[in-house]
Amino acid sequence: MTEVLLILVGLFLGLWGAVVLLPRFMGFISQRPADHATLSPAFDPRKHLNGPILCEGVVYGPLGRVSSRFVAHMEGRWEGNRAVLSERFFYDSGRTQDREWRLTLGNQGLVAEADDLVGPGRGVVSGNAVQMKYRIRLAPEAGGHVLDVVDWMYLMDNGTIMNRSQFRKFGIKVAELIATMRPHPEAVAA
Repeated sequence: MTEVLLILVGLFLGLWGAVVLLPRFMGFISQRPADHATLSPAFDPRKHLNGPILCEGVVYGPLGRVSSRFVAHMEGRWEGNRAVLSERFFYDSGRTQDREWRLTLGNQGLVAEADDLVGPGRGVVSGNAVQMKYRIRLAPEAGGHVLDVVDWMYLMDNGTIMNRSQFRKFGIKVAELIATMRPHPEAVAA
C-alpha cells in the first residue's frame, strides 16, 4: 500500500512539475527583458503609447480556443514621464469595458496603476520590447478572480506594437491575449 501511495505521489509531483515548472524554464514566461536589449527599433512608451491608438485582439481560454475577440480605442496622454492611457474595449459579445492606466516612467522602469489592478504593475523597457507584470482582479461577472499577468509588447519596424499577455492562477495559464496596437487610422489621416 505504501508503495502505491509513493507511486501516486511521484506521478502527481511529476505532472505538477510538467504543468507548472517546465513552462517557467521554456517558453513565454522564460523570456527576459535583457533578451531584447540590443533589438531595434527602440520602444519609447512616451512616443509609441501616445495619442489615439487602435487595438485589435483575440483572447484564448485555457485550452487554446478563442473565447472572445475585441477592438479597443485607446488614447495615451503624456506629460513628462507620467501618462494616462485610456482604453475602451468592444467585445464580440456586445460587452464594453473601460480601463484607465496611470503610467510613470522612471529609472526603475515603468510603474502602472489601474482601478482593477491589485497593487502597482511593474514594467521594464528594453530594446524593442516592454515587459509588464501585474495582478488584475476580473470583473464580478467574470468571477472576480485575481490573476497574475505577464504582458509583453514588441515594437515592429512599421510602428505596430504586437502584444502578448498570459494570465495565470496558481501558476497555471488560464487565458492568453494576442493583440496589435497601432496609431488610429483616423488620427493618421487627419
